[in-house]
Amino acid sequence: MAPYIFAKRGTIHIIDVKKTLKGVLVAKKLLAEIVASGSDVVFVGTKRQAQKAVEAAAKRCGMHYVSERWLGGMLTNFRTIRSRLQRLEQLEAMEQDGSLEAESKKQASRLKREMRKIRTNLDGVRKMSRLPGAIVVVDAKKEYLALREAAKLGIPTAGVLDTDSDPDTVDVAIPANDDSIRAVEIILNELADAVAVGKTMVSVRQQDTVDPRPRRPRPSRRPAMGRADGTSGPGAAATDEPAGDAESSPESDNGAGRPEPDQPAPGV
Repeated sequence: MAPYIFAKRGTIHIIDVKKTLKGVLVAKKLLAEIVASGSDVVFVGTKRQAQKAVEAAAKRCGMHYVSERWLGGMLTNFRTIRSRLQRLEQLEAMEQDGSLEAESKKQASRLKREMRKIRTNLDGVRKMSRLPGAIVVVDAKKEYLALREAAKLGIPTAGVLDTDSDPDTVDVAIPANDDSIRAVEIILNELADAVAVGKTMVSVRQQDTVDPRPRRPRPSRRPAMGRADGTSGPGAAATDEPAGDAESSPESDNGAGRPEPDQPAPGV
């Protein structure tokens, strides 16, 4: 993290704000392009200082989040995660129709505990039906499992890093104090805005594809053609100008001089 440190005061390192701003801009551009291509983003932050900020930013832009615990294999073993989410939907359906209360007290308590556990760990990714296009983490040192799985699958990552983290573990490093609740909120809100911009670009592209604007026909520029018998030829019908008569047409001149053009009226 030496390139991202501005100065040192005793045992405290001061992060260069210019490098922080540069990392935020690069991450915003990356997320906007990924979301515009049709992929999703997952916000990951399981430390206490980042949980609420991660949930708020993800809900604000309509993306997924993990704020309690990163389960091993959440990306590399995504099929099993989907099966657990189906189990959660099954338990919720049993709770709604009353069949859960019909079980014995011990069995109902066990099923409720299972439902509560799955909901706590996977509620933020229950609508994620496929692998995400990018991952945003807060404190790369703590979320090393998520970064390892993303690197294994080739998923781009962006991370908020403190001076005790390794910037090589993420693709886009955002140096900042990841223990500051306010700092994490500001950075995640900026990234959420970029995701919202990417979603707007997707809707505009879909609208242009489904309902393209009709093109206005161009007026014909073919010159008016007249026949010797005074009738209009096929080319004259396509123009707005009236076809010339036999006397004014070049074909019926017979070598005579062309008639003088009409003089404009006075005052015109």
